[in-house]
Amino acid sequence: MEVVYAPKFIRMLKILPHALQEEVIKKIELFKNKDHHRHLNVHKLRGRLQEQYAFSVNYAYRIVFVYLPTKPKKAYLIAVGDHDVYDR
Repeated sequence: MEVVYAPKFIRMLKILPHALQEEVIKKIELFKNKDHHRHLNVHKLRGRLQEQYAFSVNYAYRIVFVYLPTKPKKAYLIAVGDHDVYDR
C-alpha cells in the first residue's frame, strides 16, 4: 500500500522525540503491508471521526489516517500523537 503524508502529520512527527520518530517510521513500514494490520490494531474511528481510521505505534501513540479512493489503495496519514490526537 502506498502512503501519503499530510503536512500536519510531518509537523507533528518532527516534534516527537527521536526514538519515537524511529518507532513511528517502523510502524508505517509495517502498515504498508496489509498482512500486518492485525498487529498494528488498525481500526475505524467513531463519532465525528467516523470517516477516519487509526493504528497503534505503541501503547500511548496512534496514527490517524484515511483511505484514499484510488486503485491501488492509498492511505493518507493525517496525524500522529497520544490519545489527544483524536481531539485535533
